[in-house]
Amino acid sequence: MFERIIRILVKELLEIRRDRWAMFRLIVPPLIQMLIFGYAATFEVYHVNTVILDRDHSQESRDLISHFVASTRFDVVKIAGTERDVGQAIDDGTATVGITIQPRFAAFLLKGQKAPLQVVVDGTNSNTALIALGYVEQIAATYSASQGNTYATRIPGGITARVEELDVAQRPWFNPNLDGRWFFVPGVVGTLSLILTVSLTASAVVREREIGTLEQIMVSPIRPYEFILGKTIPFFLIGFAETALVAVFGVLWFQVPFVGNPFILMLGTALFLLSTLGLGLLISTLVRTQQQAFGANFFVSNPMFTLSGFSFPIASMPRPMQWVTYLDPLRYYLVVIRATFLKGVGIAVLWPDLLAMAVIGIGLLTLSTLRFRKALD
Repeated sequence: MFERIIRILVKELLEIRRDRWAMFRLIVPPLIQMLIFGYAATFEVYHVNTVILDRDHSQESRDLISHFVASTRFDVVKIAGTERDVGQAIDDGTATVGITIQPRFAAFLLKGQKAPLQVVVDGTNSNTALIALGYVEQIAATYSASQGNTYATRIPGGITARVEELDVAQRPWFNPNLDGRWFFVPGVVGTLSLILTVSLTASAVVREREIGTLEQIMVSPIRPYEFILGKTIPFFLIGFAETALVAVFGVLWFQVPFVGNPFILMLGTALFLLSTLGLGLLISTLVRTQQQAFGANFFVSNPMFTLSGFSFPIASMPRPMQWVTYLDPLRYYLVVIRATFLKGVGIAVLWPDLLAMAVIGIGLLTLSTLRFRKALD
């Protein structure tokens, strides 16, 4: 049995070695994708084009404008003269955010009352609009607090007359600066591993059928599970090496810390690869051409990415969709890889996710073995 499995394994590795384009495809594109995703995929927003209308023309309003100018979150592209100018800038795409400082802004501040400030955002990109609104509120709150303290010290009895505000001390754990790349880079490692291993194995059996070698396998003493193992092991080794390459590159290039146990990450990666390889082999037993395998891979990988929680919170999904996510191995692997990278937790915390990937992987590999038939039809 082991001799037959080893022969299939050697055959697969030799085919990959002889295919120079395959070797290039295994190394260069994943690294390029890591660079692209690492820089482009982020929830942070910088340099949002902003138009400001100052209808108060006071020292306080100019001071508030200077806070927006000094911020890296906003680029003040225009100081409007009328409200129509603000609307025009939003309409023609010159600005995404329009801020209007209403009359008597300084007077309200001097009285310790809420000063009127209107913010208009281009809602066609709702994600950017929501994030930009949050930044506006942060800058306005910081400015309001600083001005309140200034007036309290200038006005006799002001310190006792003002209502004390809450002093919120922020202490983000595991990611002190809330760097978005620390969140995205580990997720990109899992996503690239999914795409690579599923695409490699999805065409495994189909390629044997197209080049005619499946007929030779039919008349050989190779059993279905031996054939599946011979197809799985080489792609498992390649996927493991590919995941390690992308992870090391992401850590070194983007300076993402790794504080966990590497053996826990290796165990999680191995179980995840069993799931993705089983899925790829199952696809390979269901289709007849490599074009169909590519289409099926695209059809399966995209929903898995969407349902994994990589970009869209699972808690925000409808309840039936949340149930479907329990069948997605990428969901569990993202928990493992981020927890080992940033938190440094061990099996005592991650065993449910490891167990789920093991169950999914064994189930898919078993189903692939049962589906395989040593026949052309």
